[in-house]
Amino acid sequence: MGTTEDLAGWLVASRPDDIPADVVHEARRALVNIVGCALGGARHPAVDITIDALGAMFGPPDAAVLGRPERADPLHAALLNGITSHVEDFDDTLPRNYIHASSPVASALLAYASANRVSGRDLVHAFVLGFEATSRLGNATYPSHYTAGWHSTGSVGVFGAAIAVGTLLGLTHEQMIWAIGLAGTQAAGVREQFGSMGKALHPGRAAQNGYAAALLAQKGFTSGAHGIEGPRGWAPVTSAERDLSKVTDGLGASWELHVNTYKPFPCGIVNHPAIDACIQLHDEHGIAPGDVAALRLHVAPLVIDLCGKTDIHTGLEGKFSVVHGAAVGLVRGRAGLREYTDEAVNDADVKAVRERATREADDPAVTEDGVRVELELTDGRVLEKRLTASLGNLQRPLTDEGLSAKFRDQATLAVTAEQAEDALELSWRVDELADVAELVDATVPDG
Repeated sequence: MGTTEDLAGWLVASRPDDIPADVVHEARRALVNIVGCALGGARHPAVDITIDALGAMFGPPDAAVLGRPERADPLHAALLNGITSHVEDFDDTLPRNYIHASSPVASALLAYASANRVSGRDLVHAFVLGFEATSRLGNATYPSHYTAGWHSTGSVGVFGAAIAVGTLLGLTHEQMIWAIGLAGTQAAGVREQFGSMGKALHPGRAAQNGYAAALLAQKGFTSGAHGIEGPRGWAPVTSAERDLSKVTDGLGASWELHVNTYKPFPCGIVNHPAIDACIQLHDEHGIAPGDVAALRLHVAPLVIDLCGKTDIHTGLEGKFSVVHGAAVGLVRGRAGLREYTDEAVNDADVKAVRERATREADDPAVTEDGVRVELELTDGRVLEKRLTASLGNLQRPLTDEGLSAKFRDQATLAVTAEQAEDALELSWRVDELADVAELVDATVPDG
């Protein structure tokens, strides 16, 4: 018995009734959030380019694509769902390993559910299992896997997509082992792509490849029996240090959805404390851009590693710039989708403040969840704001009402307000639906 076999055994033995009610509710929250993110990203140029480049290779149009009028075969629909739901970097994040688990898992599941009749109860069960496995594999290999340069949302999320679709397919124990192995051999995604369209390709391919892994396993396409832990398996190859006990210890007793977080700002999550602090300074003092002499951000080292960009010219680059996030928070008092466009990045006032901003990892008291901001004004005053937990953090989570408001703000970029309300209502009761295709279809723009 090894990690792969033990995990597969637990997965195939699981039943919908095994999932506690509070975990089901957190799965609803995650699905509300990810469907909203897919609608918010549905009209992004990256999606148009993907359809233009690959559309001629789509198979029978059996599946709808979230937020788009086009239809595709289920595998390409999974790819497109993964891109739409992640391209704005507004999707949920696991702070233990920085994986956006919902994007690859839900993208594959909703593509499958569009082409095959699936009850909401079964889809939520499959989602929980895929999410659980993704996060546990991420925990087992973090930080080694991530610091080596892998983007875990893609390179770990592929397992969750395979497991989730495999659960709906009713894979046997042996077939689930194969699906896990076939997912691992397709694991990909590197952090060099951050700040470009390439980043959104990672959950898209993870959804598509994981889905394919489950289909192959169902038909008898074999893989190595120790795809995770074998000497040349996924974990040893991609992670110099790992603790695979984190994959299986406490399965069914503790649930990773309880430590999931939902973003209030569409950018790298480690930017959020600085943004939150600067929005508070804006609201409390009414700072004008010309009043700023210097903006000093004291952050954790990981912030500079992930979001240290300063020479930025596009909205996607801005998502990985803590100085840009702080500047828009201070100048505009908000940091929504419209603050991460090419236009916003090049706005004269925002750019002026950004150029006066510095970021340093020089305060050991500042954690990855916190920040210390020093704002020096032209009149000589110095204002300071320190946060130990930002909005969206596990200590200050978005409420159900906050998630609904976030959904509406994004959904109306792709569909009418009436359609947005319908899709939101269906998302909140997804586990009660007789056929999840009803939800997927509600996201397709009229006309």
